[in-house]
Amino acid sequence: MRYWQHWKYKHLTFFFISIVFVAFLTRLELFHQILISLGSYGYIGAFFAGILFVSTYTVSIGALLLLILAEYLNPFEIAFIAGVGAVFGDYTIFRLVKDNLVDELGDIYKKFGGKHFSHLLHTRYFSWSLPVIGAIIIASPLPDELGVGLMGISRMKTGKFLILSFILNSIGIFIVVTASVLVNP
Repeated sequence: MRYWQHWKYKHLTFFFISIVFVAFLTRLELFHQILISLGSYGYIGAFFAGILFVSTYTVSIGALLLLILAEYLNPFEIAFIAGVGAVFGDYTIFRLVKDNLVDELGDIYKKFGGKHFSHLLHTRYFSWSLPVIGAIIIASPLPDELGVGLMGISRMKTGKFLILSFILNSIGIFIVVTASVLVNP
């Protein structure tokens, strides 16, 4: 245990372990059944669908839950509640990137010419474009990790991130849910 406390890359290691764990879980039929049963819990299911909707490994499950919920719940209400869940998921990723992974990736970054890349990132063109690109990714149905990472790297304030994440995710979820209602009348 003492070795783990002094391990320099513990957050990066935990991140990769969690990816392997989620990849393993998604292959289990029982896990799929549990997630699909969340659809019967109405708005609580929408909240969990929002959390699942932001990650690369769970976006398909989250979208499936949202589509199930869209059959009998109001799209505006789904978008609002799932948007709150998505903010919860995005905030977890944001804190991990902003507080831990950036520091741990620093050594790796320096080995691959980080000085030149840092200079490029801090030019006036990139200082405003990273959050904009991140916002476009979050608003799209694509998984949010890259967009949240870009916003975390850009040193965006947490309050501003939470508001932006809620608005963008709610819009993206509303579009997905509304499109499914229009396709399957």
